[in-house]
Amino acid sequence: MNLWLEDKKIVIIGGTTGIGLSAAKAFVGQGASVVVVGIDEYTCGMAEDDLQGNGVSMVGDAREDDTAVDAIELCINVFGGFDGLYHVAGGSGRRFGDGPLHNLSRDAWEQTFSLNLTSLMLSNKAAVEAFMRFGQKGTILNMTSVLSYSPSPDYFSTHAYAASKSAVLGFVRSVASYYAKHNIRVNAIAPALVETPMSERACNDEHIVSFIQTKQPLDGGRVGDVTDLDGAAIYFMSDASGFTTGQVLSVDGGWSLSEGQIRDGV
Repeated sequence: MNLWLEDKKIVIIGGTTGIGLSAAKAFVGQGASVVVVGIDEYTCGMAEDDLQGNGVSMVGDAREDDTAVDAIELCINVFGGFDGLYHVAGGSGRRFGDGPLHNLSRDAWEQTFSLNLTSLMLSNKAAVEAFMRFGQKGTILNMTSVLSYSPSPDYFSTHAYAASKSAVLGFVRSVASYYAKHNIRVNAIAPALVETPMSERACNDEHIVSFIQTKQPLDGGRVGDVTDLDGAAIYFMSDASGFTTGQVLSVDGGWSLSEGQIRDGV
């Protein structure tokens, strides 16, 4: 049986919970070795157990300059190389005060951008530097959101988050264009509402769940599962996407094609 990621060595920033951990397990199942980075020591330990000897974990904050650099060096030292980076880390800025513009503070704006864009820039920079240092091809996959281009004003009005995720789109295309001549590919996935620790608020809100039934109509109308993104991630991290760069793939259950019905009295 041919494995899509056989002998690939991959670093996943934000790989110890949710979407990142699901991808790590899927990558290992397709023959890869992985380094997963998380901010919490407990989840790092649990993730490493889940990877059953084909992955190692590292505690680190994606917003710090050296986190991705250290993770890539760990990958090289443990597995003998580095082939790809998957940046999943990020999240809602609600805890900082993100929301509608008239309620948005400068601090909330800056912290949300640090969480979702600065961290991504740092990891991508570290990956590009490593690929160029070794004179090798490589692939980078980033995480954006359908909210970057398809807003939902009634239930998801976090304007700093939407702006930061929209900025990822421009970043991906610009970086992909520049480094294509070096055979370094940069792409992104744009999910809609997926059940993760970050989305707990929305997934436990009966009004939002009712809205999602028509906004994400595929498969009976449901909130996404983390495993729904694994196939796209495997494709982008594999040689099957070797002629693909600067692309953004929506994995959204139909969100971007559907009006979504707000139902009174739910």
